[in-house]
Amino acid sequence: MPTSLPELYIGLMSGTSMDGIDVALVDFSGSKPKLINTYNQPWPEAVQQTLINARDIPDGQLSLSSLDLRSLDLLTAKIFAQACVNVLENTPYKSLDIIAIGSHGQTIRHRPDLEQPFSLQIGNAKRIATLTGIDVISDFRTADIQAGGQGAPLAPAFHDCIFHHHKINRVIVNIGGIANITILPKDKKNQSVTGFDCGPGNTLMDTWITKHKQKSYDAEGAFAASGKTNANLLAKLLMDDYFQLAPPKSTGFEYFNLKWLQKNLDKDIGMSSADIQSTLCGLTSTSIIRAINQHASDTEEIYICGGGAHNSELMRRLQAITQCPIATTEELGIHPDWVEAMAFAWLAYRHIHQQTGNLPSVTGADKAVILGNLTKHPV
Repeated sequence: MPTSLPELYIGLMSGTSMDGIDVALVDFSGSKPKLINTYNQPWPEAVQQTLINARDIPDGQLSLSSLDLRSLDLLTAKIFAQACVNVLENTPYKSLDIIAIGSHGQTIRHRPDLEQPFSLQIGNAKRIATLTGIDVISDFRTADIQAGGQGAPLAPAFHDCIFHHHKINRVIVNIGGIANITILPKDKKNQSVTGFDCGPGNTLMDTWITKHKQKSYDAEGAFAASGKTNANLLAKLLMDDYFQLAPPKSTGFEYFNLKWLQKNLDKDIGMSSADIQSTLCGLTSTSIIRAINQHASDTEEIYICGGGAHNSELMRRLQAITQCPIATTEELGIHPDWVEAMAFAWLAYRHIHQQTGNLPSVTGADKAVILGNLTKHPV
């Protein structure tokens, strides 16, 4: 029930692109979550590179007891904590006004496909709680994995809460490093909310432009727009087994990375780097629309959130291959940059109220479960 007093939570999100931390201060006292303030904390360049390097640690050596990863766990926590302090600046609120921080952490490995599946995010919750004086909910993916799910994507439950329309079939597309879709049927009595990772979002485009132009991302898709898509290479990439898998499914940079791309490029000699960037842009746009066509053919509206919403070439290509109108979630009242951070504030809110946070129809879990672990701040 709505109250007159604010019920404040902070959401922390750093995605697979590792370009920075999105922070959202959200009030849950009303009938709908209200975004109070936002902040973006770029990763220091040296820390970002260390995080990227950590992706290459073999699965068997991924232990927070190891010196290198333990140090990185604590360092990222310090930066997360500062980001929380920064989001409270220029607001009337202090740490004691915040009920909890929902910290997604920084994903180092997501392996739901193993015999012993796991997902590892770093950003030590105890240190965040100590430095901020705020309780922290973290490790959101493990409970879903233990219930037989993929542990991802987790945002669809929040998308359902804020973007569902009882008269319109909608799809929400989050384009971060990986792209995922949330299918929101207007008739939830007869159709379940579903969603899944449909393939690479920005990760391959970012990796390729870093390698060839020493830029961290393709601003407005200008590099892709300067090249010409190679239809044969695009068709070859789209034949990958992941795109043929039925949901529930999730993926990450462990799968879609430079090694994966290079394996497919070996025989494609003579293409310019711009042509390959254009083809990668085509891979992201085509795999998204194909996933929607296959699993939500009655879609009437598509809304984009995440960093990909800023790639005007990608947005143009998405619209060019579907008759569905495409817009960003700003049309629905939430800027595309802050949807995911708000989602983890919402998941923290759900945890505190002992409410489930996953959707088994999305993740494939055996049941709905309460997500996350609570770390109390020192008194």
